Amino acid sequence: MSSSPIRVLLADDQQLVRASFAMLIESSPDMEVVGQAGNGAEAAELARSARADVVVMDIRMPQLDGIEATRLIAADEDLAGVRVLVLTTYDTDDHVVDALRAGASGFLVKDTRPVDLLTAIRTVAAGDSLLSPGPTARLIARVLSSPRTPPLIPGAGPGDLTERERQVLALVARGLNNTEIAEALGLSPLTAKTHVSRIMGKLGARDRAQLVIVAYESGLVVPGER
Repeated sequence: MSSSPIRVLLADDQQLVRASFAMLIESSPDMEVVGQAGNGAEAAELARSARADVVVMDIRMPQLDGIEATRLIAADEDLAGVRVLVLTTYDTDDHVVDALRAGASGFLVKDTRPVDLLTAIRTVAAGDSLLSPGPTARLIARVLSSPRTPPLIPGAGPGDLTERERQVLALVARGLNNTEIAEALGLSPLTAKTHVSRIMGKLGARDRAQLVIVAYESGLVVPGER
C-alpha cells in the first residue's frame, strides 16, 4: 500500500515562480500541489483549508510577509503538523533567522537545483530540519551580535539536559541528522532520534530548527567552532 503524497502549498508573490515550482512538484509522484498563495495572509489561510503538509514560503511578500505567515502557522494548534520551508534570494539574508525563530523548519535559496528542492520538501515533511550548517551558523552569529533580541524560548537552555543530551544538541546545531549523530556518539539511530525527541520536549522546541537557535543562544555551540 503506497503512502499518501506530500501535500504542498506554494506561497510566492511572483506567479511565474509559483508556476515553475508547481510543474516541478507535480512531476514527482510522491507530491502534489494543493494550493498557491500570492501573499502571506493567503498562505496562512490556505495552509488550513488545503490541509497542506509543507508550505514553500517566500520571505518577501506583500500584505503579510513570509515570516509573519510562518509565525501564524506555527502558533496555530490545528496546524501543528504543517512544516514551513522558506525561500530566500541569498543565504546570507538576516531574515532567514527570523523565519527560523518564527517556526520555519529550514530554508533554501531560490536558485537551488530542482532535485534539491524536492529533497528539501521530503526532508521537512518527514519532520527533519533543513539547515546548511555554514550559512546558518554565520547568520545566527550575526543576529546574536546585534542588539539583543528576546530568546526564542524563554528559560530554555542546556542546563536541564543530561550530558548525553547536551552532546546530541550540539551535534544537531551543527547540522547532523540522526544517523550522523548516532555514528558520532556510538549510538543506534533510534536512540539518537529518541534523544532528540526528549530534548525538544524538555526545551519546548517545535522542531530541530528551533533546537539550533536555542543551542547558539545558550552558548552551547559557538559559531566558528567545530
